[in-house]
Amino acid sequence: MVIKAEKFPLPGETILGGEFFLFPGGKGANQAVAAARLGGKVTFIAKVGNDIFGEQALQQFKTEGIITDYVAKDPKHPTGVALITVDARGENTIVVAQGSNGKLSPDDVNKGAGEFSKAGYILTQLETPLDTILHVAKLASENGKKMILNPAPAQSLPSTLFPYLYLITPNETETEVLTGIKIKDQSSIRQAAEKLMEKGVANVIITMGSEGAYLYEDGNGVLIPTRKVKAVDTTAAGDIFNGALAVALAEGNTLKQAVEFANHAAAISVTKMGAQASAPYRKEMMHAL
Repeated sequence: MVIKAEKFPLPGETILGGEFFLFPGGKGANQAVAAARLGGKVTFIAKVGNDIFGEQALQQFKTEGIITDYVAKDPKHPTGVALITVDARGENTIVVAQGSNGKLSPDDVNKGAGEFSKAGYILTQLETPLDTILHVAKLASENGKKMILNPAPAQSLPSTLFPYLYLITPNETETEVLTGIKIKDQSSIRQAAEKLMEKGVANVIITMGSEGAYLYEDGNGVLIPTRKVKAVDTTAAGDIFNGALAVALAEGNTLKQAVEFANHAAAISVTKMGAQASAPYRKEMMHAL
């Protein structure tokens, strides 16, 4: 649920906003839709409430061509909701009520365990419980699959999780939470990436908004710039990036090529309002090149 406003309210302040929008969203859902629109074959393991938002979400996934066999319905908890404010610069603040997302369990994941052996990559984020994420990581490892973790929303992670990760994709805020290092310049970016590698991650991508993304692999780091665009709404830009990244990697591209592809998708997305609504289709990517 999105409201546009000139500025963000201060604590205790009420302001008059502008337009109100109701969009389908959720980090995992955004990533799934982005990957599907860009040509990926996507199986989504998730949980929605037994309510109108859940029904709408399931219908939307099916419309996008996403396999929904393992999207469970929670009879006790509502579908997750995000309340978003977007200011005049296109920046946003978000508060999430997890609802059924917070109840996705290892048992729920096990119902789709057979899909792991078929997957090119496993993509996850942190709007579901950490115990479940760790279980997913172990399943990915058991099936010899590469797991990508987008560690958002920002939070500390158990040390046991990192060695399972082929790739971690924090933004600057999430990087500071995970490493204690504030991103200020190229030196601090590299230092943070090296610290994540020390925790056991195989590769690191630190997303940096309009600056692009910093890729660290095989002891080398490079900042890969993105196209300059006029941002209308940055909501879900990171999700679009991750969905696009997974598709590019599954198609056999190098990490650098995948980041360039993902940067391009994210740049297109910020020129549109909404979360899933802003995810570009493959033909848009070709047209915008």
